[in-house]
Parts: sequence; C-alpha cells; structure tokens
Amino acid sequence: MTTWTRNTLVLALSAAAVAASLTGARAAQPGGGLDWTPCGPDGLGQECATLSVPLDYADPGGRRTSIAVSRILSDRPDERRGTLVVIPGGPGSSGVGRLTAKGAALRGELGGTYDLVAMDPRGVGGSERASCGLDEDDRRLVNLRPWPAADGGIAANVARSRRTAEACARVGGEVLANMTTANQARDLDRFRQALGEEKLSAWGVSYGTYVGAVYAQRFPGRTDRWVLDSSSDPDPRRVARGWLAFMSQGADDRFPDFAVWASHPDRAAQGLRLAERAEDVRPMVLALADRLDREPKESTKPGVPLTGTMLRQALQSALYADAAFPGFARLVRDARDPGRTPAPTPDLTEALSQEDAAIMIGVVCNDVAWPRSIPAHRRAVAADRARHPLTAGFPVNITPCSFWKAPAEKPARITDRGPSNILMIQSLRDPSTPYAAGLRMRAALGERARLVTVDQGGHGMYLGNGNACGDRAVTEFLRSGERPARDTYCANRPG
Repeated sequence: MTTWTRNTLVLALSAAAVAASLTGARAAQPGGGLDWTPCGPDGLGQECATLSVPLDYADPGGRRTSIAVSRILSDRPDERRGTLVVIPGGPGSSGVGRLTAKGAALRGELGGTYDLVAMDPRGVGGSERASCGLDEDDRRLVNLRPWPAADGGIAANVARSRRTAEACARVGGEVLANMTTANQARDLDRFRQALGEEKLSAWGVSYGTYVGAVYAQRFPGRTDRWVLDSSSDPDPRRVARGWLAFMSQGADDRFPDFAVWASHPDRAAQGLRLAERAEDVRPMVLALADRLDREPKESTKPGVPLTGTMLRQALQSALYADAAFPGFARLVRDARDPGRTPAPTPDLTEALSQEDAAIMIGVVCNDVAWPRSIPAHRRAVAADRARHPLTAGFPVNITPCSFWKAPAEKPARITDRGPSNILMIQSLRDPSTPYAAGLRMRAALGERARLVTVDQGGHGMYLGNGNACGDRAVTEFLRSGERPARDTYCANRPG
C-alpha cells in the first residue's frame, strides 16, 4: 500500500498545483448538480467543481466540508456506457491530479466508453485540509516513516510518535478526526448521486483498492465494473498496520529485479553497474547503508548529509518502478566514490507541508486501533530487522497511531457477499502491496473477484508498468464486461 511512500509524497505535492486550478470552481448547489468549470491542461477537456458533504455523517445536518471533484467527459458520446471513477492511492494522493495524469491514456484505452471522474479525498489537494502543527523535522519522510536508529533502538520513534499524536489531537480538530476510509467511501457515493448516476465503475490503485473494496461492501448495488489494482490485506483488525508490515516482504520480493538490472553489462556504459554478479548487489547496498549509519556523507543539500536511513528510504522509493532504478544506482555510486557528492532527491531532504503530513498520518490512525505496547514494538523491530534487513524494522515500528484516540467506528469487513463484478490485478513482485498481501484481498472477495497475476516488478500495474497482457485484461473488462473465466497469469514481457 502507498502508505508513507514516495508515490504519496509526489502526488500529494503535485496536488498543490492541481488545487490552484480549482479556485474558480463553485460548490454544488444543495440538492442539485455540480457546477463545472474548466481546469487542468489544455486539450484534455478536464473540468472541476466542488462537492459539499457532511463533515460527520453521524450528524448529517451539521457542519459541512468541501470535496474537490473533476471530470473528463467522453469524447465519443455514442460509445459512452457509464462513468468510471479513478480512486487514488495514499492516503494522501490527489484523485484530481491522477485524473490529469492518466486521463489521456484512459481515454485512448477505453475509446470513449466512460466519462472519467475523480475526487480529492478529504485533506488532499483542493478539498478542505487540516494541519497538525508539526515541527519541520517531524515532517520529513524519513521521520514520518518510523525508521529505527542505526542500532535498532526505537526511543526516538516513541518520542516522535507521542508528540505527533498529541499535536494532531490539539491542532487537527474535527476536520482531521473525520478523515477516514469509511467517510471517503460515503463521499464517493454522494459524488455518484451528484453526477446523477445509478452506478459507478472504478479503477482503484494501491490504498485506492481498499477504498474501492469498502465502497463495494457498503454500496454493492451501486457498483458496475470494479478494478482493484495492487491490493493489500483488508483484515479489519489490522488494516493500515498490516499494510505497513507487509512491506518488509515486498522489498525482499522486489530487490532481485534491481540487482539483476544493476549488475547487467549494459549498465557499465552508463557508469551505473554496481557489481558484476546480481547476488553481490544486496550485500553491497546493505554494507553501504551500515557505513553511512556510522559516517554520514556530505550531500549536495547543505546541512543534510546522506545517512544510512536516507539510503534505505531511497531504495524503497526506487523499487516502485524500473524507471527509478538509475537514480538509486547513481546515489549508491556517488555515496561509495570518495570523489563524488551524492545528490538525494527532494523527498529525502525536504519536509512535507503541514497538510500533507496530517493526511498521511490521520487516515491510517483514524481507521483502526493500533497496538500501544512499547516493549512489543521493540521486540517486533528486532525480529523484523533480522529477517528483513532491507527495511531495517521500520514496517513494524511504533507510529503516532499507538498514541491516537480510539477510532469512532470499526473498519468494514470485506466479504464475498455482493455482485461478481470485480477484477483484481496484482504484481508478483510489488514492494508496497506484495503478492502475499494481495492474495488476502482475493480470498476475502471469493467469487466476487477474478485475479490477473502479472509476472512484473513494481507497484500499480494498469497503464503503469508496461505489461501489455495485464493492460489488455483490464481494458477488455472495462470495455466489454468480460473477465477471465478463472484467475489468470500474464508473463513478464511487453507484448
């Protein structure tokens, strides 16, 4: 899941630009439709509006909050069969921004079959936002992710988690308290009503698969053709805590792809061949991280040396897509070479905005109760570091959620009760939502779903990682409604 990931950061930061295009969008009239105004890049035909929904659905007549929404109408009205909602990952990613990024590709794939729509979840982009009033250092990604100390200690994580939870409780108010997956699903159904649609089709990615599954559980009769791309375990006892814990296995599953790439002879001409044999890349990267723990190296960012934790975080980000491999290899090369100065990317050196930090923390802590025992976390970190040194214990470490107020409602239990109209697509080597976690969602959905397994590395399969077989399976389902008769497999090749 893209909880506390580079994808979350990049999309959340890009949401600021999207939000600027929403300033001319006016709120929906009570009981009426949406008032659309042009937004987004020229030529895409994108429009934006603002949807008003209850801040707290337990008090429908009380305070309301604003949700930024967007659409791209079908350019072939005679071919149109419905409306497809793009559900972003995160928590913290912009649906409006993702529609901007993927709108042209979706239009080309789907041939005008759908109007394309999306919304910014609460706390994101053009929707009403919240802040926790955190210090700058506590808003850096390497600290929002609970990386233990170099020796495996978690005392600093405990202190940071406690003060972060206290700050969010003190500053975040009602807006932050109502940022939940359940409310995102309810907001989505209000969006459906405002669009005048009896049903929606959907493409949810990463955390968006959980939002999509919760919507399909709560509103099964409102779902048409439902795609869940890169799912994790929907166990209601764990939810985001389980998603984070699975990332240890995800990194182990995915790293061999990078090792093969980084040891290939073709890398020599690029100056990025890290080893002659793939099996030598992992110990070399781990040894470098350990050395940087002891002796951080001056970077191109003044006052921010490259540490072992930053290198490990850079690796986690790079595993999301093959296109990121060169950047990480360059960072490793420069960190090892005494004559070079490593250049960490901004997501490693810059603090997130107050609003982006709040949404990344708020949803996962509001959704489910997290364990509070500090000794139990200490033991879990020690065990996970030994089993999965690439992630060094962060996926099971303590977070602000251990000091959070109890959730207002229990998470939905995803079941096999409902229409059989769901297509899952899952990578065999996903660093964030590993295949084993995706199989938990598949088991929960039973005969409601079919699974397309893609022998491909990376996170986010449809129109994202270049596997034409997987893309065809999703496109065929969305255009014709035809799913594979049984779970199926796509080989690791472009065609």
